[in-house]
Amino acid sequence: MAVVSPLVVPGMGEVKIPIPERETWTRQMDFIMSCVGFAVGLGNVWRFPYLCYKNGGGVFLIPYLLIVFVGGMPVFFLEVALGQFMKQGGISAWNIAPLFKGLGVSSMIIVFFCNTYYIMILVWGLYYLLHSFTDPLPWATCGNTWNTANCTRVFRGDGCYNGSASGNVSAFNSSCEEWAGQRSPIIEFWENKVLRISGGLDEPGNINWEMTLCLLATWIIVYFCVWKGVKSSGKVVYFTALFPYLVLAVLLAHGVTLPGALDGIVYYLKPDWSKLGEAQVWIDAGTQIFFSYAIGLGALTALGSYNHFHNNCYQDAYVLAVINSGTSFFAGFVVFSVLGFMASEQGVDISRVAESGPGLVFIAYPKAVTLMPLAPFWATLFFFMLLILGLDSQFVGVEGFITGIMDMIPNSVAGSVRREVVVAICCFICFIIDLSMVTEGGMFVFQLFDYYSASGMTLLWQAFWECVVVAWVYGAARFMDDIARMIGYQPMPLVKWCWAFITPCLCMGIFLFHVVNYRPVSYNSSYVYPWWGEAVGWCLALSSMLCIPVTVLFKLLTCKGSLLERWQHLTTPVWGRHHLEYLAHESKAKLRPPAGPEKSTLLFETVI
Repeated sequence: MAVVSPLVVPGMGEVKIPIPERETWTRQMDFIMSCVGFAVGLGNVWRFPYLCYKNGGGVFLIPYLLIVFVGGMPVFFLEVALGQFMKQGGISAWNIAPLFKGLGVSSMIIVFFCNTYYIMILVWGLYYLLHSFTDPLPWATCGNTWNTANCTRVFRGDGCYNGSASGNVSAFNSSCEEWAGQRSPIIEFWENKVLRISGGLDEPGNINWEMTLCLLATWIIVYFCVWKGVKSSGKVVYFTALFPYLVLAVLLAHGVTLPGALDGIVYYLKPDWSKLGEAQVWIDAGTQIFFSYAIGLGALTALGSYNHFHNNCYQDAYVLAVINSGTSFFAGFVVFSVLGFMASEQGVDISRVAESGPGLVFIAYPKAVTLMPLAPFWATLFFFMLLILGLDSQFVGVEGFITGIMDMIPNSVAGSVRREVVVAICCFICFIIDLSMVTEGGMFVFQLFDYYSASGMTLLWQAFWECVVVAWVYGAARFMDDIARMIGYQPMPLVKWCWAFITPCLCMGIFLFHVVNYRPVSYNSSYVYPWWGEAVGWCLALSSMLCIPVTVLFKLLTCKGSLLERWQHLTTPVWGRHHLEYLAHESKAKLRPPAGPEKSTLLFETVI
């Protein structure tokens, strides 16, 4: 156990300074559930199973688990430990190396963008949920006001691809050309009723008022989950984090009884050893881990800041990593048992129905539900799970953003600023931005945000600099000693080597692969965005990525002294008041009082 002495101030002897208590979790399990709720989200259900199938089945677990241990878990632990050690949110936690405080600003921009567009998935899920109480389901039939003359329930276009159109030949002797223009009612419900999609980004069209009401309702739910801080969100998350597991278990129990389910599971796990030699498999594994572990968003740092100082965050990080990856693997059985049934019913190869992302949730799965007995029940259960699964990720992301904002408010005025008002303002601003996504061209706006604002490039860039700053600017060994002060022992040396060498190289390697293989954003592989749309996307990406170098240059240029003196001054940590209780006597020379930021610096960070 690390033993430290109280602060000794020259001329005053041993003193104790009154320390304002930071809000903490009521129980440590509140923190675990919040991290599970935030990190375990839709990506575990709609992206991992498809990547596993696409990249060699069970073989994909080899690069996935390897990168989990040398990439995902070290950065996950770093962010949680940093928040717990500094007792600050995503921005102020980087007072550990003030020159790189742009890292915190960057993470706040990314999580703000995520909070803005991620909620649209919940809105669509809520809309489907409200339409799941009818029999037959509205997306199962033609003849509705949103259907076209080309709508058909007996859609055999898939059979034309593999030459195995099922059914009685005499009753089904039409050529593939006759079916080429036919459209499934599921797709028409998604595009014509839910999205009311226009011809492109330059055709915004009218606002969908039904979707706007769903958007408003979702934001109101999020607001009341976080308005009181971790005392309220820490309770709600018990239900939102655990309920999806119950539903997944029910869906799996039902899915394995369906015809063709075993074939689907075999497709999911069937190993293709040749895939290990393909670079794309390793890139997909790395990108998925950084997405699903919610790294680089600052929210994990904010959640960790509410821990008790001596909480064993090292143990928590490993437990959470196992839960996250285990959920992804388990969800694959649920998804592919249903896709196997769907392929069996349609008489097509499973590769024709395997989807990821919104295509799985809003097209493939609703289509599979229409083929089941008691279709409204299973549709209601699935979309309710979808709503709950995304809701905790959403409100914990909002909590992380609000924590960063509140920590930036100077202590002199913090008492007069009500948290409820700050949360309301942030939710309202996001709601106004989201109105652009409930228009007829809203799907194109949504995809811009999804493709650029929180893409693999931005998260990898963020994770790279986090490791570099902690390991090489502050010092990996020094941070390991700080962790020992918190948990009572040193983490295994591999963690330090990952922060210093392995993880930064991994992040930069995948980042460069993304840059070299960059492809402009498109919709359904057919609509190509105009140049100005792509420019807007790059502005979203660079708005966070440039925060780091711009902030470094600004601080170096405005600081006085030689370059070496500026570096030493700007990389000296600004300790919080809680550090005064445990910093050793030999560290007192490096201790600085936690003075408020200079006016020019505060103005710059606010503008950024």
